[in-house]
This record gives sequence, C-alpha cells and structure tokens, in this order.
Amino acid sequence: MTRYNANNERIKRQYFAYLKEAKRQSEPSVDAVAKALNRFEIDTKHRDFKAFHFEQAIAFKRRLAEQKAEKTGTNLSKATLHATLAQLKRFFQWLAGQPGYKRGLRYSDADYFNLSENDTRVATARREQPVATLEQVQHAITSMPATTDIGRRNRALVAFTLLSGARDSAIASIKLKHVDPVARRVYQDAREVRTKFRKNVITYFFPVGDDICRIVTEWISYLREVKLWGNDDPLFPATRVALSAAGQFEASGLDRVHWRSAAPIRVIFRDAFTRVGLPYFNPHSFRNTLVQLGESVCRTPKEFKAWSQNLGHEKVLTTFTSYGEIGSQQQGEVIKALAAPQLEVHAHPDTKRLAKALVHELQAFGAVSNWKDDHATELEQQR
Repeated sequence: MTRYNANNERIKRQYFAYLKEAKRQSEPSVDAVAKALNRFEIDTKHRDFKAFHFEQAIAFKRRLAEQKAEKTGTNLSKATLHATLAQLKRFFQWLAGQPGYKRGLRYSDADYFNLSENDTRVATARREQPVATLEQVQHAITSMPATTDIGRRNRALVAFTLLSGARDSAIASIKLKHVDPVARRVYQDAREVRTKFRKNVITYFFPVGDDICRIVTEWISYLREVKLWGNDDPLFPATRVALSAAGQFEASGLDRVHWRSAAPIRVIFRDAFTRVGLPYFNPHSFRNTLVQLGESVCRTPKEFKAWSQNLGHEKVLTTFTSYGEIGSQQQGEVIKALAAPQLEVHAHPDTKRLAKALVHELQAFGAVSNWKDDHATELEQQR
C-alpha cells in the first residue's frame, strides 16, 4: 500500500516553507496543516494533488464526519472538522496558483471543503469556560506540598501565574533576571521570553494576596541564595530525570534548563486542583480570574486601563471582549438583583468616565458610528 506520493511531498514542503517564511506562522500552526493534509491523503490513498477533483472534497467531508476520536471514541467535534477543512481549503487555493497545477485546478474547487452554515456556527460558537474564583486558586496553591525542590517549584509556579497573569509558554521560558521582587515587576522580554505575538510585556504583581506574593519571592530567594543560580537561569527549571537504584527513570530534583514546552506546566496545574477536589483550571484561565477581579476592584477608567495593560493588552476593549464575559451563574445573579425594587440613583462620575472611555474604544473600531448617528439627539440631551 502506498504510504506517500513523491510529488505531493515536494509541493507540501514548498507550502510549509511559504507558511513559515512568508505568512510567518509558527511551528505548531504548520504542524496542524501537515496533520490535515495527511488526513486527506490517507483518505484519497495518496493520489496526486494534480488529479484533485471537487468530488474528493465532498467525499472526504462525509467520511471525516464519520470518524471517531481516538481518546473519546465519539465522532470528531464540529470544531475539529471546521479546522481541518479550513486548512485544506487554504492549501488548495494556494495550490491552484502554482506552476504545474494551474491547468488542472480551479481556485473555486477549494470551496467544496466548506462546512454547512449551521455546522460552521456550531464549530465557531463561543462556549462558556469554567473560571476559578480567586479563593479557589488561593486554596489550591496553599494546599500544594512544598517539602522538596520540585514541590516548592510547582507551588511557586502556580502562584506566579496568578501573580503575573503570564501565559504558560512565557512562564516556561522566563529567566530569573526578568523578575524584580523588590519592584514587584515582571519584564517579559520578547527576545528571550516566548510571549504572544512576541511583544514585550511589563507586568506589576497583581493584588492577589500577600501569601501568594511571598511564595514567589521566597522561591526566587531560594534559587539565588541557596542554589546560587544567576540571572540567565530559568525561574522555573525543568525536572531532572535519572536512573534510580532499581534501574528505572525517576525525578531527581531540578535541572538547570528551561522546559521545552508548556506541557509539564499544565500537568502541574491539573495535579494542584485535583488534589483539593476541584475541577482542572488551565493556566490560561487564570487570566479570566484576574479580569473578573479587576472588574470588581477597579473604580476608574484609568485603573482598569492599567489593569488591562498589566495583562499585556494594548486596548481595554480586548480585555472586555476576550476575557470579560459574564458567566451564566453571575448573569443570573445580576438579573435577579435587577428584579428587586430599585432605588433611584444617579450615575457616579467615575461610571460616566468609564462609559465614555468604552465608547472611545468602540469608535476606534468603528463599532458605534452608526449607533451614534441614529441616537445623536438623545446623546446631546444626556450631555
């Protein structure tokens, strides 16, 4: 049975180079494209891409929808179908413009990889994600064992994620020199730290409790004063693995190198929450926790703008739209409170300033121009 097609491999290599060098996509993104193409080639028994016909796309969509996920044994999710087919569509659109393929392929043939409109809505719909409360996170952190170097590292890692709101990929690559415990400041230098979009991010410790801050500062002191590590050493080093007396591999302390990926960090988080009987909250969910905290403690637009910048957001609107969604339980509490008799109150000046700041942000995106035109008279009266 044919396991590959030489012509296909050559053109795929060109496409991967195009994605990486011209479209500036990361290795994980290119890997996702390779996985989608491999699925399609297996389905077509590695037929040459030059022989592509739109009926292949239709048949592939049908069979892909019938495939079972390896982990769950259920049909692939609509999100997986959408992502896979979108990668294939973009590839064949690109392929239709390449020498040797222009004659046999039409640009519009790639449209046959589209899901139905209903399935696309299901695949791209935003779903409510569980968000830990500040108290739940604090409980999980203080319950983590810290009698060994690995235990102290793990506890400090979860505490630092809450204290800084940094993403797990950045945390895996951050160095001791990037954290100033005296100034309570973290500088994510994009030249060395794997930040999102490779942006430099300056973060001051969020006000999440003195105990959380103490765990992190004591860990830094331990690395510098006891382990005698320097500026370029990792803040959260990888686990050293060695052979035990029984001839088996086991953890044997800390290695003086960074983790290669953020996968071990997610394992640490899972263990921390399951240990205290809580559902798993991944590292990124802590950013939602911090946004919810900011919405309750920030009193002025200036304060929330600083809170937003502390998360690495250039615009406040990003914080609201990406992380500021109200959970269903909180939504119910707000609506029930509104059903109770309300006393007439006047808007606080800070509330008015916050509203104006939000309108300004929305105007920058062109989201309220039409609304403002339709309600110009009403706005003028309210001034």
